[in-house]
Amino acid sequence: MVPDESLSDAHGDAGVARPLRAAMSKEQAEDFARLLSVVSNATRLQMLSNIYRSDGGRTRVADLTSALGLRQPTVSHHAKLLTEAGVLQREPSGREVWYSIVPHRLDAIADLLR
Repeated sequence: MVPDESLSDAHGDAGVARPLRAAMSKEQAEDFARLLSVVSNATRLQMLSNIYRSDGGRTRVADLTSALGLRQPTVSHHAKLLTEAGVLQREPSGREVWYSIVPHRLDAIADLLR
């Protein structure tokens, strides 16, 4: 019996039902590599996890310092790197600054945090 080709993955494993996707373009690969580079730090991953799971999907530096047990300058430094990389967006509100994950980055960040 010949396996149904619609159930073969890209490597020919029969019986595996996976949707076939096109390979990444060079631009997609470069963008994803930049994302992986900036989040390949344990502190930044913890920050993203806290922001992702926070009420409303946003949080303040003060909340992150408390949750992570780090000093404000350290958290602010990592937040700046994530913001410059286009992963976080910064929303000043009076004397506080709220950080949230950039909407078009949510799916990629969620995949990393699962």
